[in-house]
Amino acid sequence: MIYAFDTYYFGDKAKTVCIAFESWDSEIENKIFTETTAVTADYESGAFYKRELPCVLSLLKKITLKEGDLIIVDGYVTLDNEGKTGLGGHLFQTLRGKFPVIGIAKNGFNSPDDQRRSVYRGDSKTPLFLTAIGADVDEIKCKVEEMHGNFRIPTLLKKLDQLTRTE
Repeated sequence: MIYAFDTYYFGDKAKTVCIAFESWDSEIENKIFTETTAVTADYESGAFYKRELPCVLSLLKKITLKEGDLIIVDGYVTLDNEGKTGLGGHLFQTLRGKFPVIGIAKNGFNSPDDQRRSVYRGDSKTPLFLTAIGADVDEIKCKVEEMHGNFRIPTLLKKLDQLTRTE
């Protein structure tokens, strides 16, 4: 199963949503998990994980991960070539490396990272930014390119984003 997470903030509340789907080319999710929690940290550039990781971990308590499962986060796994990790890297460490974590970000991060790939989908000239740990980033890049939908953002990731933004 693939579990994709995103969080959106409404004042002092954070709404985290996870869409579970069977395969990379799935058009429809198998299950949706949601949770609203209190915001535990302010936004900090380059340390986004401090704000979002507690939300993802809290929602993960409602999910039974199994061997072979993958996790997608809206953000980065790695941030640079110096070993700085993003939300996905911190999640991978917290889960003791048991599950691959893929970061799919909509916005660029201005530092060199040999593990970052640009993914162009549909007719978009603007890429998605892909990082991964526990899985080969080039293999994952092919999978993200094949995800359902004709636009830059795959169908299920677009739905995930929309679900987080509704109170």
